[in-house]
Amino acid sequence: MYQRFQGLEPTFRTAIPALVGIFLVILGAGAVVQTSAMRDDALVDAAGDMDLVSALVARELDTAALAGRGPADVLAALTARHLAAHGRIVHVSGADGRVVASEPAIGRTERTLVDFLGQTQPLTVFGDRAGVLRITLPNGADVLASVRNLAAPLGQVAVLQPVSRALSTWQIRRAGLAILFSAAGFVLALTTFAFMLQSKRAIAADQDCDCVRERIDTALNRGHCGLWDWDLARGRIYWSDSMYALLGYDRLGEYMSFGEVMSFIHRDDVDLYELADAISRGEANHLDQEFRVRAASGEWLWLKARAELVIDRRTRSRHLVGIVVDISEQRRMAERTATADARLRDAVEAISEAFVLWDADNRLVLCNAKYQQLHQLPAEALQAGVTYDQIMEFSAQPQIDREPTRVQRGTGGCSSYEARLSDGRWLQINGRRTKDGGSVSVGTDITELKQQEERLTQSEHQLLKHVTDLKASRQKLETQAQQLADLAERYLEQKASAETANRAKSEFLANMSHELRTPLNAIIGFSEIMENGMFGPLGEKYTDYVRDIRSSGGYLLGIIDDILDMSRIEAGKVRLERSEIALKPVLDEALRRVHPEIERKQLMLTVEGPLDTHMEADPRALYQILGNLLDNAAKFTPEGGRIAVRTRHVPGALNIFIEDTGIGIPKEKLERVGRPFEQVEGDLVRSYKGSGLGLAIARSLTELHGGSLRLRSAMGAGTIVMVHLPLDGGAGRVTAQAA
Repeated sequence: MYQRFQGLEPTFRTAIPALVGIFLVILGAGAVVQTSAMRDDALVDAAGDMDLVSALVARELDTAALAGRGPADVLAALTARHLAAHGRIVHVSGADGRVVASEPAIGRTERTLVDFLGQTQPLTVFGDRAGVLRITLPNGADVLASVRNLAAPLGQVAVLQPVSRALSTWQIRRAGLAILFSAAGFVLALTTFAFMLQSKRAIAADQDCDCVRERIDTALNRGHCGLWDWDLARGRIYWSDSMYALLGYDRLGEYMSFGEVMSFIHRDDVDLYELADAISRGEANHLDQEFRVRAASGEWLWLKARAELVIDRRTRSRHLVGIVVDISEQRRMAERTATADARLRDAVEAISEAFVLWDADNRLVLCNAKYQQLHQLPAEALQAGVTYDQIMEFSAQPQIDREPTRVQRGTGGCSSYEARLSDGRWLQINGRRTKDGGSVSVGTDITELKQQEERLTQSEHQLLKHVTDLKASRQKLETQAQQLADLAERYLEQKASAETANRAKSEFLANMSHELRTPLNAIIGFSEIMENGMFGPLGEKYTDYVRDIRSSGGYLLGIIDDILDMSRIEAGKVRLERSEIALKPVLDEALRRVHPEIERKQLMLTVEGPLDTHMEADPRALYQILGNLLDNAAKFTPEGGRIAVRTRHVPGALNIFIEDTGIGIPKEKLERVGRPFEQVEGDLVRSYKGSGLGLAIARSLTELHGGSLRLRSAMGAGTIVMVHLPLDGGAGRVTAQAA
């Protein structure tokens, strides 16, 4: 496969740049098509915005005309948000066609709207029906224009936007696409160049690999080593030529089977089947083992194999690759050394004290069992050649202290000192230097002699520590007592101030509500008389004004009633007149209250659940709870929405659910929306009327009944309000008393 790829490489080197060029041409054509489509979309979006803005301006001008405000004031209010930021121009004409106001302002002029737009445009003739058109002004400017008819005394309003401003966003995106496609083309060209350069480097790398392979084979032959490559997936093993020469066999093929290799290895030393199984389970990823292999002469040779698991980059198969070294001579030398070491160890073990011998590099040569016991060392840690630092790492009782004042030095490199272990034991260590630069040490346990001295020192330190702790604790307690006294005094002062302010607020709201209701009742009464024409008919416009006065007065009176109810609840002046009532009449009355709003918005109302439930409750308070919640549901649900009222019995109580598909409540406002005067919308973007007291009053009256009110809402999905009312009217709970 690799040889076939090498033969096709010149073709690839020629074809790839051509394919890249074709791709860049296609990419450029796609960029042109996409840019053109984006420009058409930008003009369509701008036309849609112009239609909406012209409708908004016309509506605001009509509203201002009814209120007696001039068109210049309306245009100034709309400039910042809808006109100046998008380069839009507005001209308002009177009934005679002359321009009476413009934004940006151009001063007083006798020119007509046709003079500004041109004689050939149809906008001033067709008005709203013409929609948004692209025209050329008399001064040569290319603009999008829309004309709307206005109510008298105004004539028409024209909204203009230069096409260049409408396409400003498209021009920015076009520049971004050009940069993106240019960068893509540059990267592709650079990648193609890198491919051609890498192809040349690959050929040079193959030549280098052949040279390195020859050198490795020469080194293996001279070092009595062999190379193994075990293909675990196929169960075959590759031996280098040096491996065959080491054992005296002749190569019969490129690979040897797994069974053939196992027949050469001594079965007591290594099991290749078990090793392969461990590697397949992921328990091993390397081999480092000594074993015997039968040579061609029948002699068993000791070999040391070191191999590591590697993944073939081409086939992704796993291979165990490494080298094998002949260590037969080293094994024979190790056996003779082991015999001599055994004799020396027997002599050292006969010593009654801890004994250790180190070489010139501070590595372990020999130690006895007493030394191992004193340091609680594992047997595997006491290997010849292990450094002193490594021994201390394995030691369960590392040295943590010394007393250099007690060191006694003699002649000939002798020394004597005391050392303390982490469990409190003490050793008297005597050592001296050996002729080869090493050292020998003998340790004696002197723990009992040191324990008494340490107990005396510890007792003295503990006594001093206790005295210091007692002094510090006393000072801390005195400071905390003074802080608590100050906090208690400030708390009482703040509590008294808060209670006084709350009472003053409630009394002020109650007094102001009573003072405002008297003139409002007169306003509402007289407006009803005037609307009914009791003392003679009024003109149509005055009748509309009187109707607005009566509606606004009724709305203001409702807000004042809510404020008065809320102040009475907060002041604790509400007494519930509980009696056994049925739920259905109260619910029907509350539904009749919101029926006009439901009919106006064409909302779908459904009522589910048992309605014949009898309960102990104040009928007026229950009506106010349900009425306020239904008012909110009808107010915040858009036209064609849905309102559902469901009831459900629970042990000892009744749950009333009021669901709507309104605008919903933001998650961050759920905890605050039940407080007095809290609104779902911000103060600057209010689109729904209301005092923000309806939900607070409903929650407070529900809690006076011993129940609770809970909210669940999601923006754009709607709101669910659950009213939980006990059937016994909250008997046994503390409620507000009448004033």
